Amino acid sequence: MRVFSEVALRGSFTAAADNLEMSRAKVTRHVKELESWLGCRLLQRSTRRISLTEAGEACLLRCRKMLELSEDLQGSIGQKDGPPHGQLRVTTSMSFGSAHLASAVASYLDLYPDVSIDLLIEDRSVNLIENRIDLAIRIAGELDPNMVARRIAPCHSVVCASPDYLQRKGTPLVPADITDHNCLTYSNFGKGQWRFKKQGTEIDVPVSGNLSANEVMVLNRATIAGAGIALQPTYLAGPLIREGKLTRLLPDWEPSGLTIWGAYVSRHHMPATLRTFLDFLVKRFGGTPDWDKDYQPRGFPVD
Repeated sequence: MRVFSEVALRGSFTAAADNLEMSRAKVTRHVKELESWLGCRLLQRSTRRISLTEAGEACLLRCRKMLELSEDLQGSIGQKDGPPHGQLRVTTSMSFGSAHLASAVASYLDLYPDVSIDLLIEDRSVNLIENRIDLAIRIAGELDPNMVARRIAPCHSVVCASPDYLQRKGTPLVPADITDHNCLTYSNFGKGQWRFKKQGTEIDVPVSGNLSANEVMVLNRATIAGAGIALQPTYLAGPLIREGKLTRLLPDWEPSGLTIWGAYVSRHHMPATLRTFLDFLVKRFGGTPDWDKDYQPRGFPVD
């Protein structure tokens, strides 16, 4: 059932075999055995693609429920007296994944060598159930109230630009000044305006520019190259400001903040792997993360 679910997810016997670390022949044999046991064809095979039959779609739903039950059973009973083990599928953005999560995963796996983690790097919100995701690291203001999530850490932002850009175009001194600059915007957040606050006063500043992207790291590289002014998360911009590759602007004004969340499917029977990994991330990044310590707005408390 696990092999069949993986083939359905990947749409390929070869891709499923690679992810499961088994031969393609073995994957094919497992699926054939399941079809033989059920007495019906589950997959339509062609030279170009694989699709589910009507029976396959019904089978997939039940297989996923049974696999979830088995994981719940293992998590609630099988791991209580021993260290966590098994696989976790985790998704996050490219920027946070490369800047911080990859090293955190390495440290966690060093503590729990019987756990394996499959990272899915996506800059879009993927369906946790359809993609069999155990944990989604999402950066947002508020999540869907129907989603189960735990707060991992605050995510502050800074307005920044390269020294070269500021030498050519001048340095904005108040938020309103940035309307005269080329602003590099993130298409999923604050594309048309940036919000700032100072001692209880909030203002919205309209922004525009000739570059927008759905990936923060793309804007980060463009900002370093002198393309314009950007609103960047401190977890990404902090080290570059310390190195002098970027200059922090408007330090007395606090841009709208976000939160780093750990979202998962259910509170019930949480496997030890997921529970310990979430606890590890909260301990590592919670409170005041290292990337935030030098970049709080002047006179403002840390979240």
